[in-house]
Amino acid sequence: MAAYLVVDTALTHPDVYEQYKLKAKPLVEQYGGEYLARGGPISLKESALWSPTRMVLIRFPSTQAAENFYHSAEYQEVVKISHQSAKRTVFILEGM
Repeated sequence: MAAYLVVDTALTHPDVYEQYKLKAKPLVEQYGGEYLARGGPISLKESALWSPTRMVLIRFPSTQAAENFYHSAEYQEVVKISHQSAKRTVFILEGM
């Protein structure tokens, strides 16, 4: 069953965040991930629980693949750049 890494990002230093994007993409692909959406326009319909900022949606072949990506030593080094340049909410959602 596929799994989706869902990320909402509020950029604090967009120029630094560009470095994160360049380094994260090959790792996503290495772990079988595919970007489905990356910071495109949002047409918000309801926001009682949450108002998204900049959404990224990545499909992985399984929850385990998504977890392996997120917890990999390589990604944990790269995600430090993101933490320096953005505030984020990140979760993995099982899907179809």
